[in-house]
Amino acid sequence: MPTSRSYGDACATARALDVVGERWALLVVRELLLGPQRFSDVRRALPGASSNLVTDRLRELEGHGVVARRKLPPPAASTVYELTEWGRELEPIVLALGAWAARVPLPEPATLGATSMLLFLRGSARPRTAACYRVELDSRVWTIRTEPGRLTVEPGEPASPDATIRTDPPTLNALLECPQDLDAAITDGRIMVTGDLKAVRRLLKEHEG
Repeated sequence: MPTSRSYGDACATARALDVVGERWALLVVRELLLGPQRFSDVRRALPGASSNLVTDRLRELEGHGVVARRKLPPPAASTVYELTEWGRELEPIVLALGAWAARVPLPEPATLGATSMLLFLRGSARPRTAACYRVELDSRVWTIRTEPGRLTVEPGEPASPDATIRTDPPTLNALLECPQDLDAAITDGRIMVTGDLKAVRRLLKEHEG
């Protein structure tokens, strides 16, 4: 059930937690940082949360003005959730919280979702050339574009990618740490690459671990 609990504290930190402090709320925000998502996409990205819980968090965030619903025009005609302008102001807070938690031990077992992986790539990439990639992670398609000093990520199909990458988030994470393992990963089927292989090698190497 949605919650209306409040700390009843005038401190701005407490008031912020009244809005985004419920369990899973900030992870819902994280999933929307790269662009609008359908409910099914958000739900699939948070396997530890029930459908009802994700529904409650989205409803609460919408009620607070952090998230908005929008219906896509035909032929898609599906409803997506996206951050409002105020909600997008949470991005540096969410990213800073992740950086702060670097010393927290990983849970076991631990999952790694597509959004987390792509946010990490976006923040650590230092590209030197322009390129466009179609990246499919866990059956979701993303467009990655690079230009000197900047990498952008958005959901959906690119018009004319230089290369296509199909893999899973743990494999992509491993290849960012060890780009020299790309050929072996292609051979054993952990990643599929079509198009400009050199561009893919650059994407993996132009990154700060």
